[in-house]
Amino acid sequence: MYPIGIAEKQQADPRRRYSVTDVRKRHSVAIVGAGAAGALTAVQLCETAHRRRTALDLVLIDPAPEAGRGTAYATRDPRHRLNVPAGNMSAYPDDPGHFVRWLCRHGEPTVTGTDFATRYRYGAYLADTLGQALVRAHGTVAVRRLRTRAQSCTGTPDGRVELHLADGGHLLADGAVLATGPAGATAGWAPPALRTSPRFIAAPWSPGALDAVRESPDDVLLVGTGLTAVDLALTLDRPGRTLHALSRSGLLPQPHALGPAGAMPAPEGLDDTSLGRLRRAVYRHVSRSVRTHGDWRPGLDSLRPHTARLWRSLTPEEREEFLAREGALWNTHRHRMAPATAEHVSRARTARRLHVHTGTVLRATESEDGSLAVELSNGQVTRVGWVIDCTGPGRSLDSPLWQALFGSGLAVPGPLGMGAATRDGQLLDARGRAEAPLFTLGAPRRGELWETTAIPEIRVQAAELAQRLLPLPRRGRGSRRPVDGHGLPLSTHAEAAAAYRSGLGRVLKVRSGAEDAFARAVALDPGFALGHAALALLGHECAAAVDVPRALADAQRAARERSDERERSFVAVVTRRVTGDDGDEALVRHLREHPGDALALAAAVPTIAFSGVSDLHDDDALGLLELTSPAYDGHWFHTSLLAFLRQEEGRLYEAGELAHRALAAEPASGHAVHALAHVHYESGAHRAGRDWLDGWVSGRGRGAVHRAHFSWHIALHELALDDPAAVRRRWFTQLAPGRVRGLRALVDSGSLLWRARLSDSWDGELPTADVLDSVAREVLERPATAFTALHAAVALTAAGDLPALHRLRDHAAGADPVQREVIAPLCEALAALVEERFHEAARGLDALLPVLRRVGGSAAQREVVEETLLYALVAAGRCDAARRLLDTRLDRKPAPRDRRLRAALPS
Repeated sequence: MYPIGIAEKQQADPRRRYSVTDVRKRHSVAIVGAGAAGALTAVQLCETAHRRRTALDLVLIDPAPEAGRGTAYATRDPRHRLNVPAGNMSAYPDDPGHFVRWLCRHGEPTVTGTDFATRYRYGAYLADTLGQALVRAHGTVAVRRLRTRAQSCTGTPDGRVELHLADGGHLLADGAVLATGPAGATAGWAPPALRTSPRFIAAPWSPGALDAVRESPDDVLLVGTGLTAVDLALTLDRPGRTLHALSRSGLLPQPHALGPAGAMPAPEGLDDTSLGRLRRAVYRHVSRSVRTHGDWRPGLDSLRPHTARLWRSLTPEEREEFLAREGALWNTHRHRMAPATAEHVSRARTARRLHVHTGTVLRATESEDGSLAVELSNGQVTRVGWVIDCTGPGRSLDSPLWQALFGSGLAVPGPLGMGAATRDGQLLDARGRAEAPLFTLGAPRRGELWETTAIPEIRVQAAELAQRLLPLPRRGRGSRRPVDGHGLPLSTHAEAAAAYRSGLGRVLKVRSGAEDAFARAVALDPGFALGHAALALLGHECAAAVDVPRALADAQRAARERSDERERSFVAVVTRRVTGDDGDEALVRHLREHPGDALALAAAVPTIAFSGVSDLHDDDALGLLELTSPAYDGHWFHTSLLAFLRQEEGRLYEAGELAHRALAAEPASGHAVHALAHVHYESGAHRAGRDWLDGWVSGRGRGAVHRAHFSWHIALHELALDDPAAVRRRWFTQLAPGRVRGLRALVDSGSLLWRARLSDSWDGELPTADVLDSVAREVLERPATAFTALHAAVALTAAGDLPALHRLRDHAAGADPVQREVIAPLCEALAALVEERFHEAARGLDALLPVLRRVGGSAAQREVVEETLLYALVAAGRCDAARRLLDTRLDRKPAPRDRRLRAALPS
């Protein structure tokens, strides 16, 4: 289903002159062409206008029935696949995983970035992405779709453009983007007798062009051996038919590698060089790639970011020489087949249903039976029923619109006659000036950029055009900005700031509704960088229902356009935490510069809401609180964090006093309640702690966002009191999946089950399957943080899922340093436990105890590893070591369960 206003047919009225500013002055843009390039441009314009709150009238002009497909993505043949992996086909240059996530949400949950989706599926993605962009921009962007063609274009005295439409209508706009795609094939290679033959198909992608060929059993000659010929070979291949493919080079596209082949930097010596020196440098570089990786692909792929610059550095003569000598070689290696496509082609060639020839067509003679005898330059004569032009786009833009622009001087052909000449996408006129508001992208810029027809290049150009077409609105001088709850200015308006303050307050109190409040803030102001960043942070660290990469990309776009230094710094911090790129160090630096940033401080100190900075020791954390203390002046939030850190230090009495002080100022402070829960647990006051916290959870704690975690704390008291019946009752009434979802089910419900099993406090089968089913597989096997990874490892161990535990280990080994150095060996030790290699498990777990705090979280949470070690020691028969460990635990805090376990050890 396609969005209203996009798929519906709208015709221009030839009796009137259209203007997209009829009602009131709004910025207006017309996009000629609604294929991939036009759809990507429309997406960027919608989102830029929405973010900047710029009223925009947008008109899409294209006779096609659906927006987003064009010729490339209209094919319904499921064998026609993208020639670029899904991970490189996002519509957004700053959100590379967007297409993969879309596929996962639309019936392909196991797809990865290395898979090759069908072309038709990608067309649906583009249409849906455009539809979603229009929905988000509703009220800011008004869109119309004209199902016609633009025939010509003229300038107006007031600096706008007027498009003349094929149905007789006219359209005035402030600017126009010509997203017309590649030039059509000219069939200039074909002898006149062949061009006029009914057996010659010049435009194979036209609707119905191949119907007769499909029904015919006759052999087929495909003139061209590029990707078009490959797709048609897949469509027309059948038993009993022979396909012939012909080109001057006789080269088919190379296949993509079956898996990642590695990466390498571009070679040195690419600047200020002639074609000869450049040729030698590239060949040496590709040879080095083969020696290093066993594959030429990493070497060639490393040139992609530099291709346009290198092309521009060549003289016209060198460009012509490159096209003549290396053009075919470049294209067949640069534009590759999907592995499945290559396998199909290989099978067809092995079965001799596909023959590849080198040469050109000299002449064609039609026989009495209607077949064609085609004479090739290599001396062969091939008898076929059909000849299909697969030579691909021509150099010259030959549509009526482009010819009219060239004829009027509003545009001139590009270098070597390819495409149109532009200055950063704006058309150059006959005087060499970029004055008219006419722009283009993609294939028409081929003469200027060479590599410009693939989605990764087009999406960047679309984003750049949106920035140019919709300039940033000017901010009023002297206007006061609203502030957050701690006096820091916010780059937004009052209504969005109020929603942000509500969300921030809920985060600091550990109350539910923060995600909704931040979402409301960015809905009120889509250009509010901090709102998007806060959502990304909650999604990443708290498993909130947020599309984290999308929120992060929105935050980055908004920060570039409208934010102060503190806001940009916070967006950078969240970005680095999400990507694992020294996010902890960036967060600490941010707090040194901006000590009053409460959300940053909440993320830095490991508490109930966030896992904190991984390598932050108690002294470091206290140093942060001392550093930020003047900015808070005894505020209950700061006091609550200090209470939590004091109990982590073992200063339990002081921690309790601080927690009570914070609760006196703000009875809803979840951080203070959390600190007090730890004080009771670590001091061994299990009965008092259970009763007090149980009363709070059923009272003020009803609105706590992490209510399950407080229930987990109560269950820890019940475990320590050796009351298995109470533990089971607590789990089923407050911690079972259905009552708890997502990350909290993993961290609290899953770990409690394992701890109950370790201490013989759970009879019967553990309901770990329910916990695992409530958590996304990606969270279990590819967690974003070490803290989540720890609890994923525990839950998988409880389930005895050895294969998943190994996948988690493999992920951790390639993730951030904490996962690599702590979680990966933890998975190894737990795998040994599952396999009942108890001595090995005990050694591995014991070695990890000193570094376990790097994972984040609290000592009570990390204690699950110590309890697992105790179980391994007993199972390995190392009772003396188990007794020493239990004595240490009982010295820390008394617990009836530990006394029972110690008494059960053989003397």
